[in-house]
Amino acid sequence: MVVFFDPKGDADMLKRMYAEAKRAGREDEFYVFHLGYPEISARYNPVGRFNRISEVAGRISGQLSGAGNSAAFKEFAWRFVNIVARALVELGNRPNYVQISQFVQNIDSLFLDYAEKFIRKTDPKIWENLATIAAGLDEKALPFGMKDRPLIFVINKYIAESAVFDPILQGLASAVRYDRTYFDKIVASLLPLLEKLTTGKISELLSPDYADILDERPIFDWESIIRKRGIVYIGLDALSDATVAAAVGNSMFADLVSMAGHLYKFGTNDGLPGAFKEKSKPVKINLHCDEFNELMGDEFIPLINKGGGAGIQVTAYTQTLSDIEARIGSKPKAGQTLGNFNTLYMLRVKEPATAELLTKQLHEVTIKRSTVTSSTTDSSNPDDDKAFSSNTGQRISESTVPMLVPANITNLPKGQAFALMDGSKLWKIRMPLPAVDKDDMMHQSLRELTDYMRKNYHVVENWWQPAFTEYTPSRDIAEAFEAMSEPQYKTQIDHQVDNFGIDEPYDIDEEENDE
Repeated sequence: MVVFFDPKGDADMLKRMYAEAKRAGREDEFYVFHLGYPEISARYNPVGRFNRISEVAGRISGQLSGAGNSAAFKEFAWRFVNIVARALVELGNRPNYVQISQFVQNIDSLFLDYAEKFIRKTDPKIWENLATIAAGLDEKALPFGMKDRPLIFVINKYIAESAVFDPILQGLASAVRYDRTYFDKIVASLLPLLEKLTTGKISELLSPDYADILDERPIFDWESIIRKRGIVYIGLDALSDATVAAAVGNSMFADLVSMAGHLYKFGTNDGLPGAFKEKSKPVKINLHCDEFNELMGDEFIPLINKGGGAGIQVTAYTQTLSDIEARIGSKPKAGQTLGNFNTLYMLRVKEPATAELLTKQLHEVTIKRSTVTSSTTDSSNPDDDKAFSSNTGQRISESTVPMLVPANITNLPKGQAFALMDGSKLWKIRMPLPAVDKDDMMHQSLRELTDYMRKNYHVVENWWQPAFTEYTPSRDIAEAFEAMSEPQYKTQIDHQVDNFGIDEPYDIDEEENDE
């Protein structure tokens, strides 16, 4: 499996990857996710897959600044996104940016939907009585924050005075009790980010409609890509909007970290029929991150630190060491990131500090210096036959010098590099430059490629083969699951809500049967 992250969205790189995938006979396993070309891009939900529901809030709030006073607002944003995500999953919905943005701005509707489901599950008549009471309330008598929300006031009152406890319902209830102005202030840093992620055609890519059968652009997730050993090009179009590019890239990294943990524990065939019979071989996941300083975030460090156990190999490309430090804002953290890479390739660089990243890792070497000396001496004796005498000598000495100095790297010719491999083995390498000759596999322009890919999207079997075949259980298994899903007993409720006159009645049929 190969994934290439390209913050700029280089069209030449996209064409080259497509040509090589086609040359290798893997054209049907090639996927493009490009924020700059949504018409040919596959779709991807950055928060749609998770091992723990709290990951959704972490992937979104992780893009917010946590420096200084912003830390408190970041924690508030995490809490409210977590409340919304938990409620969405409990209601049977897959979280996405559009839904989270919608309910963060209007959490009342989510509270009512979840409260109705929870209360109706207990007893439908209670919900009907609450709605009747809310309809008869005088709004003038309600607290200021509940003037236009009588039903929410009644439900909050019911929750507070009854023995009802549900973590999700309690979290939603605490959120709707906030004054609207105060609520807008504490999530002020979150809303601009969500607006950027849900505006225009990008919204269709990042919040795909799984039920829209007319949209034939494939929806991928890392689990299916890993099982198919796919090839993925990720174009983040950072030149147009760096914030969105960083948010999407870091969410993908966080998703990959979560997926790596799942693969490490359960393997690639977890959940498939027959997976328990034999242990699946780990899939090598090769990530290539161009200008990875643009993608750097807290999500990237655990990916390179702990992803090796799940078969993830990261190759990162950057121009200078200062780019990494400027992005992270911390020199020790930049050193922590670089310390997780085992192999270093360095082409010509212009910053001496970047060159020293390689030269300081090399040991000094002992060299021998050869010095030739010669001298002549005139004769002072006029009677001597020798007018002068001369001698020549060679002196050999040893000295310790660095194996390389920064100047050796800053003056490298194009196409040459030094490689530090296997800990301390230094290699001088030369590489062929990309040819500009005509390639029958490569389209001459990106327009040709997009036209071809757009046509190919209509052949669904070529683009989106399922990761595994459909599994249809036998009739006996289906009947067994239906029997397991039937409730074993019904809980009787005998509860009087003070100040409301809401009786929660017994089940009449059960009383008659008991008699």
